[in-house]
Amino acid sequence: MLRVLAGVVALCAALAATVLGQAPADPVLTPQWNLTAGFAAPESAYYDAASNAVFVSSINGQILEKDGNGYISRLTPAGVVVSEKWATGLHAPKGLRSAGGVLYASDIDEVVGVEIASGKVVSRVKIDGAQFLNDLATAPDGTVYVSDSAALKIFEVRNGKASVFVEGGDVVEQPNGLLVDGPRLILGTIGPAPQPGAAAGRGRGAAPPSGHLYAFDLKSKQRTNLTTQPVGGIDGIEPDGSGGLLVTDVIGQRLLQVSKGGDVRVLAKFAAGGADLGFIAARKIAVVPFLFSNSVAAYDLTAALK
Repeated sequence: MLRVLAGVVALCAALAATVLGQAPADPVLTPQWNLTAGFAAPESAYYDAASNAVFVSSINGQILEKDGNGYISRLTPAGVVVSEKWATGLHAPKGLRSAGGVLYASDIDEVVGVEIASGKVVSRVKIDGAQFLNDLATAPDGTVYVSDSAALKIFEVRNGKASVFVEGGDVVEQPNGLLVDGPRLILGTIGPAPQPGAAAGRGRGAAPPSGHLYAFDLKSKQRTNLTTQPVGGIDGIEPDGSGGLLVTDVIGQRLLQVSKGGDVRVLAKFAAGGADLGFIAARKIAVVPFLFSNSVAAYDLTAALK
């Protein structure tokens, strides 16, 4: 499955570059540090300010296979691996976020809680109907929101019980990146859900359709569009510290900044598709996992964000 996904991502990136004409002038950032060992299909990076630690989830196998091979690594912000397999016993962990001293991970069809102080699994919430849990976000009250890229739903887990937050027409497209931002839940989509026979009808060299960036009011669930500009296939979302958002376009292999007003700017062009990024706000460091190259790199965005 990973090989298939890798091929799809590579093909989409090539098509996008051909049609959209990725300019050679697109900025390329030099990594502050780049780790190329100890990870196995790293999908998500997350910085927990309370513990001053970076956590990285590794699928380590097929992306939807319950093989027990998945794990989470713990790093320092400087890129030193504190524990390669800090938390184990997972299947294919993806999105990461913390709340109340617990690191939560989406794991195929359940949300797993790992105590940060000990690295031990302390909770598992199975989500009925889940097919492909992907990214995850947490609210200050401990509520966990998790996207399902196959079922086209966003679930919420509150007090150990799961329910549907939004689904179907409300989600609109394949949901992926999530971020709780004050009274709203930010959603980044990969793009429209695939339709039977759609690929065959798409002309050779056609660019893949862009995803979108939405916000849902946490109380009313009313949806708004945050930008009308193309953002590619969204994976990770983080606040940029100035009212805007940092977004990884995994298909276009780019790191984007989306301003509060909806303007989209390319901060970096990668050689591979960056997945769910983490952000160390105090130092303006973006930590990006590269799923198909088994590496994790950090980029200083101080100059880029000026």
